[in-house]
Amino acid sequence: MDQLFDAGESEPRRPAGDGASRRPLATRMRPQSLDEVVGQEHLLALGSSLHIAIEQGRPHSMILYGPPGSGKTTIARIVAASAGAALEELSAVEAGRPEVRKVIDRAKHRRQTTGEQTVFFLDEIHRFNKAQQDALLPAVEEGVVTLIGATTENPYFEVNSALLSRCQIYELRPLLAADIEVLLRRALETLGAPADDDAIEFLAARAGGDARTALAALELAAGTHDSVTLEAAEDALQRRALTYDKTGDRHYDTISAWIKATRGSDPDASLYYLAVMLEAGEDPRFIARRMVILASEDVGNADPQALQVAVAAAHAVEHVGLPEAEYALAQAAIYLSLAPKSNAATRAIGAARANVREEGAHPPPPYLQSAAYPGAKKLGRGIDYEYPHELPGQVSDQELMPDRLVGRRFYDPGETEAALRARLEEIRRAREG
Repeated sequence: MDQLFDAGESEPRRPAGDGASRRPLATRMRPQSLDEVVGQEHLLALGSSLHIAIEQGRPHSMILYGPPGSGKTTIARIVAASAGAALEELSAVEAGRPEVRKVIDRAKHRRQTTGEQTVFFLDEIHRFNKAQQDALLPAVEEGVVTLIGATTENPYFEVNSALLSRCQIYELRPLLAADIEVLLRRALETLGAPADDDAIEFLAARAGGDARTALAALELAAGTHDSVTLEAAEDALQRRALTYDKTGDRHYDTISAWIKATRGSDPDASLYYLAVMLEAGEDPRFIARRMVILASEDVGNADPQALQVAVAAAHAVEHVGLPEAEYALAQAAIYLSLAPKSNAATRAIGAARANVREEGAHPPPPYLQSAAYPGAKKLGRGIDYEYPHELPGQVSDQELMPDRLVGRRFYDPGETEAALRARLEEIRRAREG
């Protein structure tokens, strides 16, 4: 199942040496209470609604939406434990309506015989079809079960609106490297293995926000080497350590190289620097923002479709997330690289803003000013405005610049904007004729 730690019984951690030592490290290190959870402060901070509900033992139906290893199962188990409720767990990948009915029947029996609550944790809830999701509604509405669904997909796209309306949606974020480092150092105490600081930092940074991945790699490295060195960590994670600080020079150098390679129309170089950033754990939203900027700054109206491609890639990052969103980023990088380039829009707005800064804002001619209020015409506003749609070619020769800027030009189409240049020249001839 998709969860912070591999499936296992929720039980107190036991000293190494008994059966617990044979369970995966991630299972042994699963947080048992809110005090042990790291990350997700936006949901679990002291005073937050979810924190209060857990503390007071008052569970409510919810959908936990977030990437693998971010803590969805852990939170579900803590919710159930805090309420003293029975916990039923199923994965929608393997279960169907018969299994769900059995869970609901057991929950009804508990309520009728002992009054015990049932928390039903359904992993990968988006894998259920509409009919399967609808089968949950009566039990949720009647309070037979408190449903906690978990999904890596946007629930607003994948979960029925009827079910969504009965659940609180909580979005979990990928764990920060600092959060994962806390878990790794906590796990070292359980393993009793020596480890180099750079190895722990590497595992924390390269796990992609997935605590389970980091802990599994740490366990493998500790079990196959005398000590957890950087080389052992690389071997366990099957990734090489990259010298890349997301707030330092390498961060800025690499994005600068990507921009210049893409601007220079080299898709191979663009893809390489994109891969460096992705492998180093760069925030994909940062990359997507730079793509949107480049689409207007360096491609512009030489290919207006470029902006749509970049914006679509940014939406994919938000709605799909890594790792799958890397395909959309790669597609956009290739498209932007091969698109014809023009910085005419960049130069034009720069020239216009420079003029405003130097000369101030000149008032538009009275006939362009708003006449949509009483008394406007008495002030001469909007009088004699020529409506282009009523004229041949939908072009008027009426002056549209402020008086002191008549004849000033800001936009100069680039060589790759031939069609726009021809259109602009045609319009200027009509306006001057």
